[in-house]
Amino acid sequence: MKQLWMLVALAAGVAALPSQAQAEIYRCGNEYTNTKPDARAKGCKLVEGGNITVVQGTPAPKANPTPSAGSNTSKVESSQQKARDSDRRLILQDELKKALARQEELKKEYNNGEPDKQGGEARNYQKYLDRVAELKASLARTESDIAGLRREIDRLPPASSSPSQ
Repeated sequence: MKQLWMLVALAAGVAALPSQAQAEIYRCGNEYTNTKPDARAKGCKLVEGGNITVVQGTPAPKANPTPSAGSNTSKVESSQQKARDSDRRLILQDELKKALARQEELKKEYNNGEPDKQGGEARNYQKYLDRVAELKASLARTESDIAGLRREIDRLPPASSSPSQ
């Protein structure tokens, strides 16, 4: 009987070990630390409840690393850059045309906030209101896309006036 009690006491002691080994963890913005002086100095808060696993991270890379002697850091040739800019302009203009066409479709369907009812919407007014709200949001997204595409096109250097275009 004495051995049984010793075994129970030993098992209880072993079970209690992991909880004693855990340190307090503090959250400092997006960082976590288990050192108290740093946590208090930065105004960090103690993280309570739940299990927390802390993994040491690697340092962030430098913002502007210096190129090594063997790296290729040469600039793109002017003619090649002009060709890239021209391709980019064509792609953006094509996207703008598609967005403008989509905007016209949405405006037509939206009908100034009173689109025609479809299917079961005559009996289910909430379904109609949901579709109207979705159309309005799609129209706003499309207008935002068009504005963004126009900004990108305006940022491009002026198109070259070569005879081939």
